[in-house]
Amino acid sequence: MVFYFGWINEVPSMEVNTTAVEWVTPGSPAAQAGFLPGDLLTRFDTVQNPDWQKVFEQTKLNANQTVPVTVDRGGQSLNLMLAVPASAKNDDFDLGETGLLAQYLAGPIGVQEVQPGTPAEQAGLRAGDQIESVDGHAFHTVETLVAYMQVGQGKPVTLTVLRNGATVTMVAHPAKMDASGWKLGFARVPTPIRDNPLPMTAAISKATDYCEDNALLIVEVLQRIFVHKISVSQLAGPVGIARMAGDAAEMQDWYPKFGLAGTISLNLGILNLMPFPILDGGLIVLLIIESFLRRDISINVKERIYQAAFVVLVAFFCFIIFNDVTKLPIFTHIKP
Repeated sequence: MVFYFGWINEVPSMEVNTTAVEWVTPGSPAAQAGFLPGDLLTRFDTVQNPDWQKVFEQTKLNANQTVPVTVDRGGQSLNLMLAVPASAKNDDFDLGETGLLAQYLAGPIGVQEVQPGTPAEQAGLRAGDQIESVDGHAFHTVETLVAYMQVGQGKPVTLTVLRNGATVTMVAHPAKMDASGWKLGFARVPTPIRDNPLPMTAAISKATDYCEDNALLIVEVLQRIFVHKISVSQLAGPVGIARMAGDAAEMQDWYPKFGLAGTISLNLGILNLMPFPILDGGLIVLLIIESFLRRDISINVKERIYQAAFVVLVAFFCFIIFNDVTKLPIFTHIKP
């Protein structure tokens, strides 16, 4: 990851450098504070001219507190007070919970593909279209569009679309296509990117943050399995990893490739440190026990422990392989 951030570091080529507000969720803390779409954040707490990453960091540091914010609105400087929700202290906190939807990109939302039978197809949306506005709001990202539709709870939206140089207006009826909420059913055009290598110190810092964020992923997954919050079927083995590697290889960007390699490396290292016999973590536990006993554990006892662990490990490995294979498209029909 140090190599990736120091020599590659892909960023959107149409990235907006200003901290502009794309949309404000009605009834949210941001709306109550008086924020409006188009506001430019010139100061957030003690940070002057922040980017959205700084805004996010300062928001996390001020959970359940009120933060002074200065915005530029049409050339006029206004001082607002944002009440940061208590959820800002959570690891899965998203800045959208404050009601602020950031404008990261410029230009309309490009449509790459329209799924058949979806509200987007029924409305007349086609691949190659560019969504310039939704109900008169100029949105630049699908994230903002999705957040807007959640507030509407299925209310029809009017799309202003640019098609082959001509403007087309259509009405779409969002539908709950899955548990994630109201959607239209189209895939956006991937954002064009460019390389922006970081200085070595910044690359090391960014790589460190990446490792911290991903190092305990497998621990969290195992914990959720034990408390029955996720299914064991979500685990992936060699076949699943091969499929993910294939998907990453087909992507044009470098980040999916480096990110997958880094995540696998981290999680394999941590898995190997689990206190399970045969693994290095299990060996460490046995050495600690022997250090307390001040003598070696009987070789016969160790053999029985390793034999039992080997059987369990092989059985688990076979289950994961079977689970991976049944996820392949050609075998999905055998699942209930």
